[in-house]
Amino acid sequence: MTEFVDGYAAIVLMGAAGLDFLVGDPWHWPHPVQAMGWVIQRYTNLAFKATQSARVLKGLGVLLSVLLVGGSAMVGWGLVAIARWFNPWLGLSLEIILVASCFAGRSLRDAAEDVLAPLLQNDLAEARQRMSRYVGRDTHDLERPEILRAVFETVAENSVDGIMGPLFYALVGVVTPLGSASLALAYKAASTLDSMVGYRAAPYTDIGWCSAKFEDALTWLPCRLAVLTLALISRKPRTVIGLCRRDAAADPSPNSGWSECAYAASLGVQVGGKNVYKGVVKVKPLMGDPIRAITPEVIRECLQLNRVCFLLWLSIWLSVSQFW
Repeated sequence: MTEFVDGYAAIVLMGAAGLDFLVGDPWHWPHPVQAMGWVIQRYTNLAFKATQSARVLKGLGVLLSVLLVGGSAMVGWGLVAIARWFNPWLGLSLEIILVASCFAGRSLRDAAEDVLAPLLQNDLAEARQRMSRYVGRDTHDLERPEILRAVFETVAENSVDGIMGPLFYALVGVVTPLGSASLALAYKAASTLDSMVGYRAAPYTDIGWCSAKFEDALTWLPCRLAVLTLALISRKPRTVIGLCRRDAAADPSPNSGWSECAYAASLGVQVGGKNVYKGVVKVKPLMGDPIRAITPEVIRECLQLNRVCFLLWLSIWLSVSQFW
């Protein structure tokens, strides 16, 4: 029985990794995040109509986090259980698809290449327009170096919550009764909540407070493990960890600063600086040392680091699971 469980989990994780690498998340396909986003939007609209009390909105924000994260976990578990009841292969296939939907490796790679394509043709206008699909900052005045920095920062910042975080919780799910899909979907729900309502600005300051803190807590451990992994595979662990300890804490986020700094330090580039959001200038702390300029090749090296880190975690788990 144990061998069957281990073998099943290995097939799920490797199948999901392969599916994300080959297919990703095509825009016209249904996706769990769409359902999560629909629930969040309807819930927050009703909450804002019902009350303007900061205290009540904070309570409703806590309830939203519990309902969406817990509900996503239980829906994922229930769907797989029902599918297995009909047919074991159907259950296996569904769990692979659900876990793959939580990985954003292919989507992140496609987004980066989507912006790089016109940039390599010196079409700044098109590169700016495409960049605006993926970032919140104003892009209409960005020059080539700033576009490249924006692409690099987007890849580095989203690598943990879009790739390594979901993988971490999918691996944890293997040793729980809930399974990989359930915990990966729960983490994806927390990440989606943070991206939609976890803002420090109105109108989400109160209702999104819990979402932001909860996602920060869930991401803390996989983020630190990712930083350690990047430090090791970069072959300069002291430099990477030293720069992260020097620079990452200056970022207001407890996780994205560490993620961005780890990639920057591993590749010898510097991130941060002036960004403009809806006409308002915000200066992010500089992280890493500018040993190299950020180029398309550096961005592709960053994407390659993602793949190596992901496959290393998966390989270590597959090796360790043989002794269970």
